[in-house]
Amino acid sequence: MRPGVPPEPGARRTGPEPLDRRVLGLAGTLAGGAVLAGVNSLSGGRIGLPCPFHAVTGLNCPFCGTTRMAAAFLQGDPGRAWSFNPPMFVVLPVVAALVGYMLLTWTLERLTRFHLPRPRFGARLQRVVPLAFLAGMALYGVLRNVF
Repeated sequence: MRPGVPPEPGARRTGPEPLDRRVLGLAGTLAGGAVLAGVNSLSGGRIGLPCPFHAVTGLNCPFCGTTRMAAAFLQGDPGRAWSFNPPMFVVLPVVAALVGYMLLTWTLERLTRFHLPRPRFGARLQRVVPLAFLAGMALYGVLRNVF
């Protein structure tokens, strides 16, 4: 079975289904963000990643506050975390849970041949969801600077 090519109907799988590279990319991004949030939390907020958009314009981008939000969440303060960036407060745990589940199913298949059902996302959904997310975050970015 070649990566990216669906198996023929009735064909037996000879090994674990390959893991989508986007899942690995999201996992790496989430892990890097978690490390940055942990360092930010341990340093008392003195170490963080400055926002280039904010530095140039003085406005908050849609993602401003995400590191502080994650650091507050790691410190067990969800109320303060919510105040930094509400959309990311909702989106990040959902994405992290989905990516974690995908990594778990792939790992179990490789190590034990135990198969859990993997979510399947159609091509249209794979196009629409990222665009809707970016559009929603752009709208949030505008609204957070207006009000």
